[in-house]
Amino acid sequence: MIDRYTLPEMGKIWQDEFKFNTWLKIETLACEARCNLGDIPKEDLEIIKQKANFDVKRILEIEETTKHDVIAFLTNVSEYVGPAARHIHYGMTSSDILDTTLSYQMKSSGLILLKKLVELKISLKGKAIEHKKTVCVGRSHGIHAEPTTMGLKFALWYEEAKRNILRLNLAIGNISVGKISGAVGTFEHLSPKVEEYVCNALGLYPAPISTQIIQRDRHAEFMSVLAIIGASLEKIALEIRHLQRTEVLEAEEYFSKGQKGSSAMPHKRNPIVSERIAGLARVLRGNATAALEDVALWHERDISHSSVERIIVPDSCIALDYMLELTGKLIKNLIIYPENMLKNLNLTRGLVFSQTVLLKLVSKGASREDAYKIVQTSAMDVWADQNKNLYDELSKSKEILTYLSTDELKEVFENKKMLNNVDLIFERTVESD
Repeated sequence: MIDRYTLPEMGKIWQDEFKFNTWLKIETLACEARCNLGDIPKEDLEIIKQKANFDVKRILEIEETTKHDVIAFLTNVSEYVGPAARHIHYGMTSSDILDTTLSYQMKSSGLILLKKLVELKISLKGKAIEHKKTVCVGRSHGIHAEPTTMGLKFALWYEEAKRNILRLNLAIGNISVGKISGAVGTFEHLSPKVEEYVCNALGLYPAPISTQIIQRDRHAEFMSVLAIIGASLEKIALEIRHLQRTEVLEAEEYFSKGQKGSSAMPHKRNPIVSERIAGLARVLRGNATAALEDVALWHERDISHSSVERIIVPDSCIALDYMLELTGKLIKNLIIYPENMLKNLNLTRGLVFSQTVLLKLVSKGASREDAYKIVQTSAMDVWADQNKNLYDELSKSKEILTYLSTDELKEVFENKKMLNNVDLIFERTVESD
């Protein structure tokens, strides 16, 4: 991700300094564990703990020759430690520190994302309650359907945020594993107690079984969950983009003082934040696909996953962090236009009551097929002529008057029961926590 879009707390997790610090912590913890087991003299452990250090520039310089990042790191650390460095990385393979560190980074990133997702959920709940009775037209296929409320839109997103919190919690749990089990995962040169000690200190669990690596279904799950969360944010953004269209204008992104919408047209107020969220969601989905490709590797390990993960994991964590930040501000500052919602609701001149009329006819003894035909005939006339409305057209129909009196028909079009169950839906969603 571009640096100016990287938020500080998330960004530092994916910097070289953080990575190498974690590598050094793992190596030192492994030495502590081995010292506890009597494999390393205490005085050598003290030297390691006091002197072990690294220099990022020096590591990169060594790597130019070794073409191996872990060896370059170990070489640099030994330059600080001296002879006691012989105990460092004993019986370990590169993936012991690489994979354990990656899990630690992913867990740390996941917790940041989880916090922001919870904050978004709270914000959505507040907006849902605020606009519980803000009536607007519901749309299917982009066409007016029946009335709903803006609060129900927020409640829908709130409920999805709850599911995403569950998904992310599970994914964090499944990626929070480390391995210090050697070249092919058999602990041939190290006691499993070393792995337990290191993982416990890092807040991870030992992988029950590993090869040279932690198995990549865990990473694929984490990345897929990030993509699903991104898709949910895109869902919100897409709805706002539609509602902000000039012909609709039921909601709008906040447009700050001094903001410009177009280099050519001074009048423009574009939904750029929502569009940015929608675009980044595509990146998350692409990265999730790449993570799924990394699950199947040759035998106990090949290196084809490594180059992919160096790009997709940091980028997805940083991108979603940024998207959650954007979405939080978008929801908080969203401008709602209730008067435009009512105006749009009446644009179709009573057509939103078509199903209510249909069901009323059925309840009076008409077959569903006949009732549908009667209502649709008048509805099509209303679609074709903007001077007509559904109530007037139906009140002229002899077929309608066979089943309904004028007063009964009028009552249908004054029906206030269409949104009676909004309270029930809220009880099952935003008020259920």
